Amino acid sequence: MASRKLEYLGEPTLAQVMRRPSWILALLLALGIAVAFAALAQWQAGIAVQSQQQEQVDTESERPLASVTSFDRGVTDAGAGVVVRLGGAFVAEDFDVVSPRDNGGTSGAWVVGHLITDGPDAEPGAHLAVAVGWAPSVAEAERSADALAAASAASGERELTGRYMPPEGPQVPDADEDPLTMRAMVPAALANLWSTVDGPVYSGYLVLHDDSGSADALGAASLDPIDSVAPLAADAVNWLNVFYALEWLVFGGFAIFFWYRLARDAWEKEHELLLLEAETTP
Repeated sequence: MASRKLEYLGEPTLAQVMRRPSWILALLLALGIAVAFAALAQWQAGIAVQSQQQEQVDTESERPLASVTSFDRGVTDAGAGVVVRLGGAFVAEDFDVVSPRDNGGTSGAWVVGHLITDGPDAEPGAHLAVAVGWAPSVAEAERSADALAAASAASGERELTGRYMPPEGPQVPDADEDPLTMRAMVPAALANLWSTVDGPVYSGYLVLHDDSGSADALGAASLDPIDSVAPLAADAVNWLNVFYALEWLVFGGFAIFFWYRLARDAWEKEHELLLLEAETTP
């Protein structure tokens, strides 16, 4: 015998059940929970969009190196990528090559040097790694490094400008490479290769700009200036917080749905009991 599908007809209707005092109180509780979740969603959305009124770091106005970094703080967010000026002298024996390095979308190598800084724009007697220029191949970069070591253009005090950059993560050379091969700009590792280090070492490095202080060195070594690109502005939206805001809205909607589902279950149960009573009554 086929089972008969239950039908929920007659009174009480679903609307009548929902208007009962107990379910009205339950609705008020669900609405309170939904309002609380909506407030949390609004708060989460508010912190997701960072204020555009926040102070933006001016990276393009030239400043003394001493004003953007110190040895006790390292490279901070406010100092990374800032154009700086300083005085100093290159150590002729300490030019090296870092590769691979892209310049204008072309892979090549950097010639890097060891600068002993001088005041007043930098700490006197400190040591700074400097990316001097770019060559299209490691072999040409090595020849340029030798030329700089031999040229008088690389010696003597000079005033330089460039972009101060944070150190890169170290990279292990391939198995078939010289273990001393430098694949990243890591000033601490470069300092281990320098002939003498008798003072503090800057944790960041300088990307040299093509100006009057460096033009003769770049020309003597046949190096191209390195691309010096301003750092990208930080993303103004924290997408994780946006996701959390949407999550709170879903929770608020679920609180209302949960009340509706409970009220409907109570209505269906009441009609099932009435139907069962009707079927058992002779």
